[in-house]
Amino acid sequence: MKNNSESDQELPVLKKGIFYAIRDGPTDFIMEDKTKRGLTVQERSIDEKYQVDSEKGMIYDMDGIGHKVGIRWFFPKDKYSFENVLEHAKEMEERYRKIREETCPDY
Repeated sequence: MKNNSESDQELPVLKKGIFYAIRDGPTDFIMEDKTKRGLTVQERSIDEKYQVDSEKGMIYDMDGIGHKVGIRWFFPKDKYSFENVLEHAKEMEERYRKIREETCPDY
């Protein structure tokens, strides 16, 4: 059984950026989306993009429509290297940087 999100917070951080953290779990590298801090985990399922176990929460748009979003992803160490996970984290970081530049040009 994998760790719950409360105990994940105590796992050592291997690398972090502005928008992500990669934690060292016993059997997984755990990639966290730091923009989703505080979001309640509502389900645990296979992520469509990465095809790994993930925790998802719900955010609502201005029309009140809910959207499931990934909070953290669990990359098994026997299938993924730290470098593989870091590449995914850097992609996430770059995507959020571009959004910030477009929406907050003075940041």
